[in-house]
Amino acid sequence: MTTNADGTAGAQPQPRRRAPAGAAVLREDVTEAIRTAVFEELAAVGYARMSIEGIARRAGVGKTAVYRRWRSKLHLVLDLVSAIAVQGLPAPDTGTLEGDLRLLYEVTSRALRHPVASQVIPDLQAEAARNPEIAQALQKALREGQAGVANGIVAAARARGEISTEIDGELALDVISGPLYWRAVVIRGPKPPEGYLASLTRATAAALKAL
Repeated sequence: MTTNADGTAGAQPQPRRRAPAGAAVLREDVTEAIRTAVFEELAAVGYARMSIEGIARRAGVGKTAVYRRWRSKLHLVLDLVSAIAVQGLPAPDTGTLEGDLRLLYEVTSRALRHPVASQVIPDLQAEAARNPEIAQALQKALREGQAGVANGIVAAARARGEISTEIDGELALDVISGPLYWRAVVIRGPKPPEGYLASLTRATAAALKAL
């Protein structure tokens, strides 16, 4: 209780509120640094040898900053892999089936040849054979990311009359997405030879028209 200038009683001053701390404040720049560090650490040492300590050191933060966001390295990787499905790829819109396929293949081929992706995806595929949670998250990320774009290409080609309206969507997805992932994950070969993407585009377009 306080006394006003006229002698009347006044209200007790309220204490100042402290700004929220700990889990209530998660700086986005720190979160992004951790995400980047995870992919770099995966590429450098693989999932089995990856540790929260290594991630924190690479991100330039303390382990506490990582644990405030994810309770284990499994949940961290699952979260990041699942986020890939949400981001997806830009949907091509060139006006022709072959044009859309060529653009998709160029973008996907560059992404899969990225040093981080070329190490992380095969490593997680191997880990997925031992961990059902990683298998589910990886399948969702890779399949949904490609399915959204491939379905858009198929729908546009169908609307233009370039392919049958009765085309099997699942089969079309396999035809479109299979070749590059086969090279990236199974063969793990270098950059495709000159003319490969153009030939793949023509072959895929012909296959879709024949379905």
